[in-house]
Amino acid sequence: MRISVACDHAGFPLKSAVIESIKSSGHEVLDLGTNNRERVDYPDYAYKAGKTIQEGKVERAVVICGSGVGASITANKMKGIYAAVCHDPYTAHQGVEHDGMNMLCLGARVIGSKLAMEVIKSYLSAQVEQVERHQKRRQKIKAIEDGSYRAENTLTS
Repeated sequence: MRISVACDHAGFPLKSAVIESIKSSGHEVLDLGTNNRERVDYPDYAYKAGKTIQEGKVERAVVICGSGVGASITANKMKGIYAAVCHDPYTAHQGVEHDGMNMLCLGARVIGSKLAMEVIKSYLSAQVEQVERHQKRRQKIKAIEDGSYRAENTLTS
């Protein structure tokens, strides 16, 4: 699988370990920067990673910023990008399997490098499950994304 990796200045200290972990798992890496600790804006790098998915250059992405939250918020504004902050292996694989997550966001100021490697391994080894209930939920997410969603069975107050 081909994976893009991007980070801002806060994520830069973790980036080389992330890239090495991905490569050692047998995947190809597209490094989108940043390449030093000089201050940059995380939306620029989350967007770069999201575009590589949208354009079919990669299957998945990993974006690292200080908390992971800013990168996730940015990426989720992009059509077809399903990003989440995951700082544990369970959430990383479950996000792919059930929810179709294609971008993992990490907070370099939150997660240690050893745990980050476990999270990445879990994320990369997961496959989207073709179970009917998960497919139905992913279809609803896509309908919300494209504006065609119609709520059914919702409670009113």
